[in-house]
Amino acid sequence: VRPCDVDTTVEPWLYIPMEHKSEHRNHERRIFIGPRAQDVLRPYLLRPVDAFCFSPFDSEKRRVKEMREKRATKIPPSQLDRRKLQAKRVLSERYNKDSYNRAISRAVKKANRNRLTPTKEELDRDLNGEETAVVRLESWSPNQLRHAVATDIRRQFGIEAAQTVLGHSKADVTQIYAERDWRKAAEVMSQLG
Repeated sequence: VRPCDVDTTVEPWLYIPMEHKSEHRNHERRIFIGPRAQDVLRPYLLRPVDAFCFSPFDSEKRRVKEMREKRATKIPPSQLDRRKLQAKRVLSERYNKDSYNRAISRAVKKANRNRLTPTKEELDRDLNGEETAVVRLESWSPNQLRHAVATDIRRQFGIEAAQTVLGHSKADVTQIYAERDWRKAAEVMSQLG
């Protein structure tokens, strides 16, 4: 995502990626950004219009800076630029599917380390007001979020809405992502007898 790819003059905002996996088939990809996502994205748009909003290079630079600021002892001169020498891979100016997946996996591992045993204060309230413990994720991938959102959209708005939001040209592909709502089937049969 770059600021120049996001049209903030329309509501909801419209993001048209500079490239996507089905562009070779002349398929158009439009991603609408609603109010909650706008609030998250807004600060990242305050950069040069052709710069990427989310950059592994910038994130790593920020992480190392925060680590150094929290450090209790002074850094020996021999270790000041050690990271440059030990770099296993060159950080890109933007995330791709693999670097995004790695970043999410690391965040999940860190969250799990911090929440091995939730305290009373860490308990969340579910929609019914009942207390539920924080869910510990053994492994997680960004695609699981796509599946969950697709299922929710299908439940609330139907298969065609889920298909359009996901950018699928055929509904059968969407059905792989958006699971069936068995509760709805049970509700229908309860009413029909």
